Amino acid sequence: MPRFLMSALRPALCALALLLPLAGPALAQAADAAPAALDADTQRWLDDAVARAQAAAGLPLRMEVSVGSLDSRLRLAPCAKVEPHVPAGTRLWGRTRLGLRCVDGNARWNVFLPITIKAWGPAWVLRDNVLPGQVLTEADATLTEADWAADNSPVLADATQWVGLAASRALTGGQPLRQAMVKAPQMFSAGAQVRVVAGGPGFQIAATGQALTPGLLGQSVRIRMEGGRIASGTVVDERTVELHM
Repeated sequence: MPRFLMSALRPALCALALLLPLAGPALAQAADAAPAALDADTQRWLDDAVARAQAAAGLPLRMEVSVGSLDSRLRLAPCAKVEPHVPAGTRLWGRTRLGLRCVDGNARWNVFLPITIKAWGPAWVLRDNVLPGQVLTEADATLTEADWAADNSPVLADATQWVGLAASRALTGGQPLRQAMVKAPQMFSAGAQVRVVAGGPGFQIAATGQALTPGLLGQSVRIRMEGGRIASGTVVDERTVELHM
């Protein structure tokens, strides 16, 4: 996920986690009822918690929360107070789970309720299939809405984050572009002869060298210069490396 979005989401997710202990009274009456009733109360509470977290953080996303069902084989003992909690290592994003534990009852229990949190927002969606290594242009995708939380890889909501990059694997039309789907395009292979340039205020020098590693656009590459000296530079285009000074 782009850093600006992670910064926007973090306050909302923290707020949602902080609101979890407040759900106890709302769920207490359902604890000695059927699991379906407990699920219904949890759904209402989560919807309200997400709405308040969004309002507090001013998120650019439209959130949806779906609550699954507890195992129908469960037989929960009556409980005066049920406390929701986020299990260790769990993130309130995508397909996840919410813990429910009895903190005031003759028999203490702890169960896990499956939940799905969707985050709808602007995304660039591929118009057609894309081959591995194909360099992407703005014509390859259209801006629409997609669920950012459907995959762990962050959505690339800004066209500058993917235009000019290459597909890291075969991609399918209809997919929203995500960070893991793109990589810097390869400009030349290891062993290629390249032009090495360096400069400063009022001067520029150029020489020829041999690439020791594949050259990826905008990435660092090692070059063997004439005379055998090894240098590093940044790949500028198909033939040029800018020397690190």
